[in-house]
Amino acid sequence: MITVTEKAVTEVRRIMADQGLESAAFLRLGVTGGGCSGFSYNMGFDTAEKPGDQTALFHGLKVVLDSDAAPYLDNTVVDFNDGVMKRGFVFNNPNATGSCGCGSSFSV
Repeated sequence: MITVTEKAVTEVRRIMADQGLESAAFLRLGVTGGGCSGFSYNMGFDTAEKPGDQTALFHGLKVVLDSDAAPYLDNTVVDFNDGVMKRGFVFNNPNATGSCGCGSSFSV
């Protein structure tokens, strides 16, 4: 399974509030083929679970991991960087053998 830091949860909740999402929505994490390194991380909001999804609660936020993404994201830590030079979500993925310069795609 993955871990989502408190800082990342705070930012997700801020985005959900900005978008007026009801409390039934949750964060869905996954991967898609593509990007400069082979796979790209994806995040979005959803309201329906799918068969095989992995579900966890992080700091009160329901997070669902797509079953297809689970092997690629096992033990990944999702954090939020709020620095002056870089702002955004960061996937610290121990399974990645390479990544692109911007960190939004990876290879295994």
